[in-house]
Amino acid sequence: MKPSLIRLTTVAVLALFISACSSTTFFYNRLDFLIPWYLDRYVDLDREQDRFLDRQLAPFLAWHREEELPRYLTLLEETEQALDEPVTAQMIEDLSLSVEAAYERVEVRGLEWMISLGEQLSDEQLAEFIDELRERQLKYEKKYLERSDAKYYEDAYENLRDNLQDYMGRLSSEQKSDIEARVAALQRSDAIWLEERALWIDRLERILKRQSGWQDEVRRAIDAREDSVSPEYQAIYDNNFRVISSATAAVLESRTEKQDARLRREIADLRSDLELLIQQGQAQRDALKGQSG
Repeated sequence: MKPSLIRLTTVAVLALFISACSSTTFFYNRLDFLIPWYLDRYVDLDREQDRFLDRQLAPFLAWHREEELPRYLTLLEETEQALDEPVTAQMIEDLSLSVEAAYERVEVRGLEWMISLGEQLSDEQLAEFIDELRERQLKYEKKYLERSDAKYYEDAYENLRDNLQDYMGRLSSEQKSDIEARVAALQRSDAIWLEERALWIDRLERILKRQSGWQDEVRRAIDAREDSVSPEYQAIYDNNFRVISSATAAVLESRTEKQDARLRREIADLRSDLELLIQQGQAQRDALKGQSG
């Protein structure tokens, strides 16, 4: 489990794949606004803390544009190439692991400025942060734990169907039936996920008492997060990962020419956005070098 404070750093990754309202570049170029706004949902920052966050964000976003965006471009190219071959569950798993690795790189890089921000917050602000996490925990418990098994599988089916349709267009009745049959092999993960999340909040609350050496304790907690997950949770995660990968591969392999064309257009659009962002970053670096020269 990963703490919500650290999850804030993943906005930089997630924003790349937002396709509503405007282009990817619109959102990405406003991350210096979006990240503080997202953080404000958890804790109110004063003016000096806002300024501190701005100073911390600048080098982080520069690193992300320079080093991470080319990696995402490569991943998109690999995805498009994979469509020329028979799509297998293993291919989907490999691509998913590459995305997870990108998440973890952003998390590691962002961890240090989040720790620095944590040093700037008052005890009252940290208490406010923990209270917000616990309030969200209660909302999640109400939303997820009160579902029947039938509702759980219905939600899983609809989520996967909708995600695929976002990139492929409308699915056929056969493809929908295939998804529905495959998600029946999922194991309910909501209860144990919430249990693990509650344990993490307890641990985070203790760490954020900020006793001597708390910064290193945060780093150790993040490094050891996989080892601290219960074997039961890991087994459920592994099963569901295989199920979703298999269902995704099956639908992609059965795609029609129209669906294939739609999917490739979506990938091409994302690739164009990434290329533009990379060019903008290079232009900014060149401009700064010119000013310093």
